Amino acid sequence: MARPLRVLLVSAHPVQYASPIFRLLAQDPRVEIQVAYCSMQGAEPEVDPHFGVEVKWDIPLLDGYPWCCLANRFGKPRLETFWGLCNTAVWRLIRRGNFDAVIIYTGYVYATFWIAVAAAKASGIPVLFGTDATSLQPRDRKAWKISVKKLVLPSIFRLANVAIMPSEAGCQFVIGMGMPQSRVVLAPFVVDNPWWRRRAAEVDRQTVRRSWHIPENAIVAVFCAKLQPWKRPHDALRAFAAANVENAYLVFAGDGSLRESLEAEAKSLGVSERVRFLGFVNQSGLPAVYGSSDLLIMPSEYDPCPVVVCEAMLCGCPVILSDEIRGRFDLVAEGVTGYIYPCGNIETLAKILSNVLRNPDRLRKMSSAAIARMETWSPRDHVDATVRAVEQACNV
Repeated sequence: MARPLRVLLVSAHPVQYASPIFRLLAQDPRVEIQVAYCSMQGAEPEVDPHFGVEVKWDIPLLDGYPWCCLANRFGKPRLETFWGLCNTAVWRLIRRGNFDAVIIYTGYVYATFWIAVAAAKASGIPVLFGTDATSLQPRDRKAWKISVKKLVLPSIFRLANVAIMPSEAGCQFVIGMGMPQSRVVLAPFVVDNPWWRRRAAEVDRQTVRRSWHIPENAIVAVFCAKLQPWKRPHDALRAFAAANVENAYLVFAGDGSLRESLEAEAKSLGVSERVRFLGFVNQSGLPAVYGSSDLLIMPSEYDPCPVVVCEAMLCGCPVILSDEIRGRFDLVAEGVTGYIYPCGNIETLAKILSNVLRNPDRLRKMSSAAIARMETWSPRDHVDATVRAVEQACNV
C-alpha cells in the first residue's frame, strides 16, 4: 500500500466550519495532514467588528487533528489588511516539512499566502487553493477593483496546480479566468452535517417559540446573518411587511450596525409586534433558531457562498436567496428546496413570501426536500474531493 500523502493546510484562523473537515482528513488513510494557523481568532475571545460583540465560538475548534500556530511578523494578527497576516515562519515549515502538497485557505489578500506560494514553488511542491468568489464584483462595489481583478486574477489562479472550488458557480468563475477545467475540482463548501442533524432533532420547538413570544402555530421566517449593509436585512423586513401574512413572524438572528434602524423601521411599518431581534447567536444556539423557523431569507448583495444556507437546510428550513448568492445555487431547486429572486427587488421577494407563508403544507414538503438535498452535500463529499485534488496535483 502506498504511503499517505503529507499535506500542509495553511489557514487564516480556526473556523467552526473547517474544524470538522480537518478531523475527517486527519482520519483519512490516504493523507497525513498538518494544519498551520496564522492567528487564533475564533478560538480566543475577540471583538468582531461586524457583529459588534466579543466572539469566541462555543464548539471545539482545535480537537482531533494536528495543528500549530505560526508567529506573526508584525505582532498581533489582523484579518483586515494585507500585512495583518505575515507569518514568515510558513517559509521554513514548507521548505523543511517534507510535504507532498500545500493547500492554502487564507486567500490571496494576505502576505502569508504569497510567502507560502513562494516556498512551495521553490521546493517543487504542488500548491492548491481556491476562492469562494463567483464574480468579479467586490463588496464595496467600486468599479476600479473589477478592472484590477480582470488584470491580475488569471495570473494568480495559474499559480495553483489545482484549484479547489466550493461551488459550481465558483468553478465556472475560475474557468472563465483562464484556469483549465482539468485543473479545477469542486469540493462542496459544507458544515458538519451529522452535528447539525443531531442538534436539530433535539430542538424543542414549542419551548423556543415560547421564549421568542411567538405562537407555536405561527409561520416563522428567519434572517440569520450580521446586520450589515451588504446583507440587506432591510429588504427582508420591507418584503415581510409588504407580504402582510396573518400569523407570520420575522426573526433576526444576528447583530451589527443596522440593528437600531431595523427596529425603528419595524415600528414605522407597523410590524414590530411580529418581528423579533435575537442579537448574536453562537454556534450551539443556531440549531434551535433554524429548527424553530420555517423559512430562511437571504437578501444579500454580496455573499458568495454562505454556510448558513447549509445549516438551515439541514434543520429543515427551505431558503429564499437573492440571485447574487451564486455559490448556493447548487442547493436550490425552485419551489422544491427554495426560491431565487433578483437582488433588491423587494416586490418580488414580498410575492414569494406572500405565497409560501400562506401555504404551510408546501413549507412542510420543502422542509423534507431541503433535508434530503443535503445528503449529497456533506463533509465526506468535501473530503473525498479534496483528496482527489491532492492526488491529481501530485500526479498520483
